[in-house]
Amino acid sequence: MKINKVVLIGTGTVGATYAYALLNQAITDELILIDVDSEKAKAEAMDLNDGMYYADHPTQIRHGDFNDCKDADIICITAGVSQTKNATRLDFAEKNTEIFKSIIDNVMQTGFDGIFVIASNPVDIMTYVTWKFSGLPKGRIIGTGTMLDTSRYCHLIGEYFDVNVKDVNGYVIGEHGDSQVACLSSTTIGSRPILEKLDTNDDMKQKDFKDITDRVRDAAPSIISRKGATFYGIGIGLAKLTRAILRDENAILPVSAYLNGEYGHNDLYIGVPSVIGRKGILQVIDIELDNAEKVKLDKSVQIIKENLNMLKLQND
Repeated sequence: MKINKVVLIGTGTVGATYAYALLNQAITDELILIDVDSEKAKAEAMDLNDGMYYADHPTQIRHGDFNDCKDADIICITAGVSQTKNATRLDFAEKNTEIFKSIIDNVMQTGFDGIFVIASNPVDIMTYVTWKFSGLPKGRIIGTGTMLDTSRYCHLIGEYFDVNVKDVNGYVIGEHGDSQVACLSSTTIGSRPILEKLDTNDDMKQKDFKDITDRVRDAAPSIISRKGATFYGIGIGLAKLTRAILRDENAILPVSAYLNGEYGHNDLYIGVPSVIGRKGILQVIDIELDNAEKVKLDKSVQIIKENLNMLKLQND
């Protein structure tokens, strides 16, 4: 029987939360923790194993090193410089690129031929960096993209209309950052377009929707200013993405995917709905946008490309 193996590189708050979610949801058979602070990785493995008695699946968890990457199905990278209160996700791209080059060089020297999942910020850029440095096919490099932004958006829409968040179907696309685009034109509740509710429900005006999208955009700094970091939402989102890959779910998730003409753009990774299965990104879903959304997405693409140009990583 196939044994699923996940290697986590980076055992900070996001990495540790992801590892806990994998154990708690019985997603993988084997989980290896790697960190520049090997004692931290060892302690996290010990702590997780303390809960094994009560878990639903006997996951093998231990700390390790880059030699453990060779036969991994998924390598998830959460390592890197942390976002500070006053910095954007793009401010620290250069430093994290240096860190990623070292990590990916070490991983690829082992002969790794699986899927990279990237959660480190700025995630769209770090996903592109991983593709460039690894040499693996584009579809086997997946960033968390706008998964967290989409979750925040659907939660707030559901809260506003007092419906279960699972009955809200909508996406935030673009950069995982200030230029993200909430796709109001394609958002539905129970299959009914939310625009119909805007037309018929006097309780919700356009200013209310703007307030929701502002709260989605500003959620990270709001949380960071109060508790220092965000990790529960992204940790659970990473677990969902990992499950979609390992169980070949063909799930549609708004991840950082490579664009090759979709949405009229090329040669970048950006948050868009994509079909995720055992082989990685199987298809980018090119959803219909209204004119305003197209303009916003073009701006988001421009911001990411400007940063890629700064790092001198894009194709000529």
